[in-house]
Amino acid sequence: MKSAIIFDCEFLCLEGSQRRFWCAAHDPDPVIAQVGAVKLSLEGDFAILDSYKAYIRPIDRFGEQYALDPFFTALTGITEENIKVKGIALQDAIAGLDRFSDGARLWSWGKDELNMMAISCYVAGIQPSIPAHRFDNAVKLLLAAGMPVEDLAKTPSNKLSHYYGVQHPPLKGHDALDDALSISYTLQHLMRTGNLGPEALDLSRTHS
Repeated sequence: MKSAIIFDCEFLCLEGSQRRFWCAAHDPDPVIAQVGAVKLSLEGDFAILDSYKAYIRPIDRFGEQYALDPFFTALTGITEENIKVKGIALQDAIAGLDRFSDGARLWSWGKDELNMMAISCYVAGIQPSIPAHRFDNAVKLLLAAGMPVEDLAKTPSNKLSHYYGVQHPPLKGHDALDDALSISYTLQHLMRTGNLGPEALDLSRTHS
């Protein structure tokens, strides 16, 4: 069965990090602490087939584990206890995502792969294991489906399904899996209504 992977990452921040582009002296490197992914069928009723979620031990440039800022915990719900009990090494989380994807294209709202594969791997001193051509930006899918550019600019991933009025179980914003689900429910809706062709998400049609 043909499928696409919709994924999202939560990466470290302090209050104001985004508007500072993580460049203040006290800002952490924006390494990931959580990744979530959804396997979306590109056939039949475009069902959600499976999901993947991992907590990652965020490591700094000296190999030490970052402490989570209270702002980050309040924003994402990720606690030190989550990391202590469930956290795994970055390379194991990426390997798990790769296995989960089974060769399908990986889509995120923007370019979350840069935080995962470029920044996080660089800081941790490991080689990125999923090539760049496997990833793509889901924003272009919404453009293809007719979403106005001005609406795209002000709609985060966790608000996408609300924008289209899609009914689904409750989701928490800034949870990696729930944000990936918000995108997935939206793409599912657009494919079911014929506003987006499933071929747009199919890696095999654009890469050998």
